[in-house]
Amino acid sequence: MREFITLSALRPGQVAEIGEVVGPLAHIRRLQELGLRTGAFLQMIRCGSPCILRVDGSTLCIRDDDSLRLMVRSRQSA
Repeated sequence: MREFITLSALRPGQVAEIGEVVGPLAHIRRLQELGLRTGAFLQMIRCGSPCILRVDGSTLCIRDDDSLRLMVRSRQSA
């Protein structure tokens, strides 16, 4: 089984499965409402802050936040 890495370690085109969301409960709930929950797959479109992700057919823009971390397992590129 692959180890968790931070979202910021992904490169454009990489697909990953969300393994854990760490941070304040209110932030975690908001991300879950957007589809970013444990077990969901995402694709990195653009790295950086903000980064652009594709999740369940939607494109999301997420800013870096030291209080919130998305831990993922990298998969093959889409």
